[in-house]
Amino acid sequence: MKLQIYLVFFLLFIIKYVSAQETQEKETVDFVIAFGSCNKQNSPQPFWEEILKNKPNVFIWGGDNIYGDSDDMSKIADDYKIQNSNFGYQKLKSKIPIMATWDDHDYGKNDVGVEWHKKKESQQLFLDFIGVAKDDKRRIRDGIYTSQLFETPKGTIKVIILDTRYFRGILRKDITGKKRYLPHENNNETILGEKQWVWLEKELKSSNADFHILVSSIQFLSGEHGWESWANFPDEVLKLQELISETEVKNCLILSGDRHISEFSKKDIPMISYPLVDFTSSGLTHAYTKYSGEPNRYRTGKVIAIPSFGVLRFDFDRQLVTMQMRGTNNAVLQEIKQEYLKK
Repeated sequence: MKLQIYLVFFLLFIIKYVSAQETQEKETVDFVIAFGSCNKQNSPQPFWEEILKNKPNVFIWGGDNIYGDSDDMSKIADDYKIQNSNFGYQKLKSKIPIMATWDDHDYGKNDVGVEWHKKKESQQLFLDFIGVAKDDKRRIRDGIYTSQLFETPKGTIKVIILDTRYFRGILRKDITGKKRYLPHENNNETILGEKQWVWLEKELKSSNADFHILVSSIQFLSGEHGWESWANFPDEVLKLQELISETEVKNCLILSGDRHISEFSKKDIPMISYPLVDFTSSGLTHAYTKYSGEPNRYRTGKVIAIPSFGVLRFDFDRQLVTMQMRGTNNAVLQEIKQEYLKK
């Protein structure tokens, strides 16, 4: 009888131990990125506290960080001051580093690119907003692109901020009115511009990071909707896919904004050993609540058409990234897990 009792207790101990080990494995988080886009500086901003609950190591602005929409640079500067005075955002900035790209509304005007006549002045105000030093090379260089390597005891993550505004060519309008824009039929137009492409190639070729995060203000994979996206410049899409393949960078994924909806897109690309994920998170203060559907052959899961922010949790031991859309009260609205091959 005593032997049976001992066996029961032993089995219970084993079950409890295995369960604890599984729970510990599930909860392993080595690095956390939070990001979001489309933020009206004068609107309620309920997510800063919710973002901090996820204990992020960095927050990344995905563009439209304010809605300035003016060639009056004093107005843009005032809008940035309003955003920087937000108590919740101040608290976030005091705790973790901030990285950022911009999109059209903080750049200065809806859908503009290389033609924007206030881009140099706007660049300086953007750099002021995110606290870039006066002697930083971005102060004297065209474009706000940059990168940063984050190191942990278990691995490294390289965040590469792309500038999809400063050099972006003229958009091709759809004169039929069925869509706003159509893909260019020639390769004379660019998104990143020659100098940024050269810089990006060097950033990827020289990197030994375990993960690479490309931050693009506009969507990369979803492009059938006719709004702004990389798909309006097909040759640029192929160029980036080929660059990721040729440089053989480990575990690359894309973060995007702009659309006032959130969705996951995923594409298998020849010569890349993992699927390319484009995680769109938009927006922080408002969303396209009247969304009724649009095509996206690469979509996985559903479209979230309410305000939200994005969270990425990295597990280096399992080479696993858990990507989440979160909303009110930090609720998980949708989640995917992408496991990458160890090299």
